[in-house]
Amino acid sequence: MTTSVAAPPQQSATSAGVTGTIAMGFVGGSVAVSAVLSDAPLFTAQSIRYAAASLVLLGFARLAGRSVHRPRGAEWAWLLGVVGAGMVLFNVALVRGSEHAEPAVLGVAVASVPIALALVGPLMAGRRPEARVLLAAAVVTVGAGLVQGVGRSDAAGLAWAVVVLACEAGFTLLAVPLLTRHGAWGVSVHTTWLAAVVFGALGLATEGTAAVAELTGGQFAAVGYLAVGTTAVAFVLWYSAVGRLGTARAGLLTGVAPVAAAGAGVAMGGAVPGPLVWLGIAVVGAGLTVGLTSRAR
Repeated sequence: MTTSVAAPPQQSATSAGVTGTIAMGFVGGSVAVSAVLSDAPLFTAQSIRYAAASLVLLGFARLAGRSVHRPRGAEWAWLLGVVGAGMVLFNVALVRGSEHAEPAVLGVAVASVPIALALVGPLMAGRRPEARVLLAAAVVTVGAGLVQGVGRSDAAGLAWAVVVLACEAGFTLLAVPLLTRHGAWGVSVHTTWLAAVVFGALGLATEGTAAVAELTGGQFAAVGYLAVGTTAVAFVLWYSAVGRLGTARAGLLTGVAPVAAAGAGVAMGGAVPGPLVWLGIAVVGAGLTVGLTSRAR
């Protein structure tokens, strides 16, 4: 069903690890920026974000001499799966989940992604999960949980947290069958323009044509940052890391996102992290060391 990514040499694995870390740094750093859009029309703002990102990606792909192939056959289904689950439903689950659970609960759900990818990724490629990578994934998840903290939730909030976890894992897993022919650039271009169309249709249906006028200058600036940094740049870097490391080992790097979010909070005037956060950062680092230095198969 999917293609198995060959094990890269150590030098390539190291550069891929750096690439994935930078991508997750953008994702984690975007948490504070996303808060600016809390009162904005969700679907309209996201449509503008992904439309801008697709244009940026197409421009850079042309400058870099990267070919973007037209999807064919079942590839459309995989792309729509990435968009529907990993982007549209994920954002809806975050919004609806926040109505029933504190942010830390949803954050811990996202922090559990390394375990999901370490389990499901190898199975999709026809291999058994590696014990060392699974252990590393558990360590990274614990560390990320310490960074995020704990929160309260009702049953509905927990259910939405599970949806958030599944969607976040699906964003990576559903893209794997596309990477061989389309590469990181092609997958990023096609998912962003498709997301712009889907979010745009939802925005017109639920928010109306006047929703764009409701966005303030600050919100447009936030959308611009998310379009370029968290989407255009981070998508290409992330899918490049997945293609070279494989889903299981690349998944460990998602533990960098909450660490980056904590750092961004301090940079924007927030309180200095407490002892548990520093412990969590150290635990994440230990998990990454264990998993990313394991022998490539």
